[in-house]
Amino acid sequence: MQTAKDNEAPVRRPLPPLAAVLAYRWRPRGWLVSEPRRQTFAWSVSLLVHALVLSLTFGDGLDLPGLELPWKERRTEVPELRARLSPPPAPAAEAAPPASVSAPRPTPPAPPSAGALTVLDHAALQARRQEAQRQEALRQEAARREAQRAEAARQLAERRAAERRAAAQAAAAQREAARQARARELAAQQAAAREAAAREVAARAAAEQADTARQTAEREAAARQDAARVAADPQEAARQAAARQQAESELAAREATAAREAAEQVAAQRAEMERLEVERQAALRQASARAEAERVEAARQATARDAQQQQQQQEVERQEALRREAAQRAAEQAQQAEREATAREETARQEIARQEAARQESARQQAARAEAARAEAERLATEQLARERLEAQRQAEQAAQRLEAEQQAAAQREAARQAAERAEAERLAAEQQAAREAEQQAAEAARQAAQRDAAARQEAQRAAEAEAAQRAAERRANELAAAQQAAAQAQAQAQAQAQAQAEAARLEAEGQAAARAAAAAAAEAQATAQAEVARLQGEREAAARTEAARLQAERQAEDEAREERRRAIGRQLNEEADRRAAAEAEAQRNPSASGLRRVRLFGRYDPNRDLVLYAEAWAKRIEMNMPVELVREAARQRYTDPVVTVAIRSDGTIESVTLVRTSGVATIDEAIPRLVHGMAHTAFPPAMARQYDVIEIRRSWHFDVAVRLY
Repeated sequence: MQTAKDNEAPVRRPLPPLAAVLAYRWRPRGWLVSEPRRQTFAWSVSLLVHALVLSLTFGDGLDLPGLELPWKERRTEVPELRARLSPPPAPAAEAAPPASVSAPRPTPPAPPSAGALTVLDHAALQARRQEAQRQEALRQEAARREAQRAEAARQLAERRAAERRAAAQAAAAQREAARQARARELAAQQAAAREAAAREVAARAAAEQADTARQTAEREAAARQDAARVAADPQEAARQAAARQQAESELAAREATAAREAAEQVAAQRAEMERLEVERQAALRQASARAEAERVEAARQATARDAQQQQQQQEVERQEALRREAAQRAAEQAQQAEREATAREETARQEIARQEAARQESARQQAARAEAARAEAERLATEQLARERLEAQRQAEQAAQRLEAEQQAAAQREAARQAAERAEAERLAAEQQAAREAEQQAAEAARQAAQRDAAARQEAQRAAEAEAAQRAAERRANELAAAQQAAAQAQAQAQAQAQAQAEAARLEAEGQAAARAAAAAAAEAQATAQAEVARLQGEREAAARTEAARLQAERQAEDEAREERRRAIGRQLNEEADRRAAAEAEAQRNPSASGLRRVRLFGRYDPNRDLVLYAEAWAKRIEMNMPVELVREAARQRYTDPVVTVAIRSDGTIESVTLVRTSGVATIDEAIPRLVHGMAHTAFPPAMARQYDVIEIRRSWHFDVAVRLY
């Protein structure tokens, strides 16, 4: 009898999906599955790497492996470099130089005493200086060549180091590229293996699913058939049910066996994949370790090469420094000897130059004082000549004006004379016409001629009186006439006299003709005209002689005054020269006296530039601040340029104002000291205040449109 269990339908158990199978297949396994273990492993590796690097870097002092290479150690001691420079043979006049660099410096000879004066040959000094310059040029050339060689060696070492670094970098880059290529190939192989295993598992799972579906379809078909047969025959149905159960149990056993086989295959594949992954990781670690070792080795070799190059460079620099130091010591000793000799020569030369400069300065000061006195005399003479030329020009202008006025008066007189001549000619023509017309009209004509003669005489008298009045006015207005203008006037008067004589002769001829016609009237008119002409000519000649005598007297007086002024200037210059000579002699006799605290500036030149600038500024201040009323009042009067000496203290106050030469006008002489005392004057500059207490400035004052100090 069958149980209920036997009558139950078989249970359908679905297969797991492909994703679940793959996830189970590729689940992480091993010791590094947990996160704490991975962190511990990473920290351990990092500590080991850092310990290795520190041991390689700082392990020499602790007897640990380091980066020092055996060939970098110095097996022998480099001997100390000693350079000995022998100076060239000196001239015979010099002492022999020291034999070696290490020898003590020679003791410089004692300087000459203050009373002795050493005289050196200029040719020997020049030859010694040229020899020193040549030696210095040779030393500089040798130093320059040595520096060029050192620079070339340094550049060559740098180029070689750069080439080695470039080669090391290229080799490291090639090794890194090969390592990356191998890693990429290994990753590609592992990816291909993983893809092949995945495809195989997927194909197997698909086959299993197809087989399971087929079996399921067969079971369903068999179940339907069994159900049909059970419905037809119960016993057959029971038998078939038992057979079916047995088949199902067998199928379940087969499925379990297939599942175990599939699981074993999956486990084997997973184990293979894990083994491949472990191998890949090991290969990657080995490649990384090899690459790191190669990088460390390349870095160590590069560091070793750099250290070796640096040591070589330092050795070259040390030797170069030793050579430079030896050359510098030798050059310093040679320069010291040369400086000592040059100092001795320079001391002697300076002593000679000082004495020569003192002598030249004394001569220059004497020449400057003489030149200043001469320049002052020339300036005064030039000013006097300029004033004389201005006065002569003014007199010439006045004479020209007077001559022009006389010419205008002569022209007026000539016009009046021509009018009189025309009237006389008309009268004579009328008389001749009357004589020709009738004899009986002679009496009437004589009467008319007498009237006309009387009118002419009156007209001539009025013209003579007017001319005399005009001549007197001109004589009063033009008192200062030059000799040349007087001569020109005399010549003009002579020409006028000649013209008058010619005119008188013509009139005389006409008068004779008229006398033949008119008898006594013509003779009387002619006599009157001749007398008037003679009188006028005599007056002109007398006036010319008087004017010439007056001009000559004025010219002589001016010449005498000019000579007197020049003699006074000469006497003044001589007195000043005597006073300066006496002051210099007194200063030489008594050097302790404070004669330098007072200085005199009598011109515009002095060796002390600050003194000249101060005097010029003071003169400009006087010229700019002088009152206009005083200048105008002085310009309207006849005066002589006054010479004034002003003594100024260091604080800008006035000590005294002295009139060396007066102007001849009391108003000007009194106003100059008052104005100088009333102005504010600047104090001395600090440099001048340390040298002088009082400055005496002497200038010549000239007034025209403004005041000018010369």
